Amino acid sequence: MSMLLFRRSLPACFFFLLAFTNAESQNLTGIWRGYFISDGGEQYKFELQLDQHGNNISGVSYSYLTTVFYGKATLTGSFNVTSQHALVQEIKTVEVKMGPGSVACIMKCNLQFARSGREEFLEGMFTSQYENNSYGAKKGDNCGSGKVYLRKVPTSDFYVEPFLRQKSQQDNLVKNKDSQPKSNPPVVKKNITTHKPISSTPGKTPPPPVKKSTVVKKPGATIKQNTVQKRDTDAIQKIEEPGIAKIEPPKISTIKKEEVPTPYVIRSRENNLVQTLTVTVPTVTVRIYDNGEIDDDSISVYLDKKLVLSHKRLSTAPLTVTIHLDETDAVHELVMVADNLGRIPPNTSLMIVDAGDKRYEVRITSTEQKNAVVRFVYQKPE
Repeated sequence: MSMLLFRRSLPACFFFLLAFTNAESQNLTGIWRGYFISDGGEQYKFELQLDQHGNNISGVSYSYLTTVFYGKATLTGSFNVTSQHALVQEIKTVEVKMGPGSVACIMKCNLQFARSGREEFLEGMFTSQYENNSYGAKKGDNCGSGKVYLRKVPTSDFYVEPFLRQKSQQDNLVKNKDSQPKSNPPVVKKNITTHKPISSTPGKTPPPPVKKSTVVKKPGATIKQNTVQKRDTDAIQKIEEPGIAKIEPPKISTIKKEEVPTPYVIRSRENNLVQTLTVTVPTVTVRIYDNGEIDDDSISVYLDKKLVLSHKRLSTAPLTVTIHLDETDAVHELVMVADNLGRIPPNTSLMIVDAGDKRYEVRITSTEQKNAVVRFVYQKPE
């Protein structure tokens, strides 16, 4: 990654936030990794190492392009059990590696906790401000805002903080103690069967020389299927019985659509329909993660037979596809093709679908013989 991009990007530091399903069952202590995207389209990786104690949160945050060009900050925060939201504020940067002319910023965020099976996510918004006066920027001035996407993971890209290593050792001691056989009462006889802490915050150039970075557009979703059949959903077809008149089935109008040839990788493999999702909003966002251990699974994704993602590695950062639907273009099919099986077969992924105020979770399994298909059907709200 270039130092120039780092200088002109959003805060080199970063923050994180937490939220709870409930205080007893949910513990956010651990490592969270993902990314943030500025309102201008610039994207940076995130890693958060958190320690939860009661209603309070402490820990460190990393924002980085690579592990040698990054920033680290300490942080504090609190969470609201009822709303499942948390407010986390970076305190200060403790180590920064960035190019000349860069400045560090402090981030403040609101995140929402979500769970999907055994997977846990933190997503929300951030704002930021300049940490110090430099290059014409004043301390406390607006340094940008955007969105954050994080997922709980077992390993770190950096140095694991002492509070996490100590907790891991304590957990192992408890497990070992619980696994020891209990001794019988003495009288009764029975037969027996480092790395230094690094500071966070990639830098950012002052506003005048800043150039907007190119925003990578998400794969388009204007692809259409061969045909759509439009039915009168109010019509009811009754079973013909003696004395009961039979209602004719509703008339079907067919709209001709662009003919798209079926790709060989779809034509040559078995295509299993995993789930059909009926949605009532015209725009649907699909995010695809590796489901479980990151083992270098790679997939290609086709929307209505057209390639929208090619040979993309599954990880904690989502692969994103946007789908547009309406009454005349109401049915779309997303096909996940396994390019490989990773180190741990088969190729597995977790799909999170956001459709207005509704969220769906679909677990995908594909192999070199079988593709996974998810069908989306638009239904106009009453």
